[in-house]
Order: sequence, then C-alpha cells, then structure tokens
Amino acid sequence: MSILDDPVFPAPTDPARSRGEVYLRHLDYFRKVLASKLDGVTESELRSSRLPSEWTPLQLLKHLIFVERRWLEWRFEGRAVSDPWGEERDGTWYVDTHESVSGLLTALSAQAARSKKIVEKHDLDEVGQPGGGWQGDQPADLERILLHLVQEYARHIGHLDIVRELIDGRTGEE
Repeated sequence: MSILDDPVFPAPTDPARSRGEVYLRHLDYFRKVLASKLDGVTESELRSSRLPSEWTPLQLLKHLIFVERRWLEWRFEGRAVSDPWGEERDGTWYVDTHESVSGLLTALSAQAARSKKIVEKHDLDEVGQPGGGWQGDQPADLERILLHLVQEYARHIGHLDIVRELIDGRTGEE
C-alpha cells in the first residue's frame, strides 16, 4: 500500500485484528488524503500561504512528518532524535528551498513505516519512556499518543482542505 493510493476511509465496521490496527488505518487514510490534497498543486502554491498564519502546504506536510517522529520515536520510545523540532525555524514552520513535495512525501512514507513498526511491537497501554521529550510531564501511553496523532492529522487535513479550496476550488477528501 502506497501513500499515493486513493484514500478509502476506514469504516467502523471493517474487521481489525486490534485497536492498534484501527489507529494505523486512520493514520494511513489521513496520509493519503494529505498526498491527494497536494497532488496537482503548483510549486508556487506549495510554497505560498493563503492564510494570515502564513504556513504553506509544504510546511504543513513537513510538520506532520516531524509530529509523528517526535511523538513515537523521541517521546514514546525514548530514542535519541537529532533535531526533533526540525520543521521549525524561529518559532515557525520552515521548508528549505531544496526540499520538494516528492522528497517530503517520500519522507512521510518512510516515517509511516517506522511508526507502523513501533505500534505493532508495543501494547497500546504501554507507557512511553521517560526523558526530555516529555518536558517534565508524565509519559503517555501509546493509545493516547495514537489518538493525539489521529486528531493532529484530522485537524490539519481540514486546514489543508480550506487552502486547497482557495487555490483551485477543489474540496473533499480525494
């Protein structure tokens, strides 16, 4: 299954082996919607903002890659992650001129594979490793982290839906 496949919403009645699989299906769905929303957008529009907050579609894509990395690798598994906030510069999202939509979608796909491995090897009630990523808070369990990631994707896909409508009138999840 590729991130570029057509998104198909995971119905609540679809059989699943575990709750972890349900979360992974939703994350896969939102990643595909994200890729679909970026498909056909010009380079200029990918790097331009239409909003007062000034984020661009490419910056949003990069942000979501880092969000998954931060929550699952750095916080939950307690891995040493170089630059966990690497999508930010001076407090705002940032994309370098050499970064492209295809390169960032490849990075998203690679992050999705790493995230899937993490979810599949841990129980949902397992608590994250203590460390600096929690900024003094108690580590959360994997299920709460996954729920947060689903919420993060859903919220930002909604934002991107509005931006895409402003760009060319296209609406909806595909």
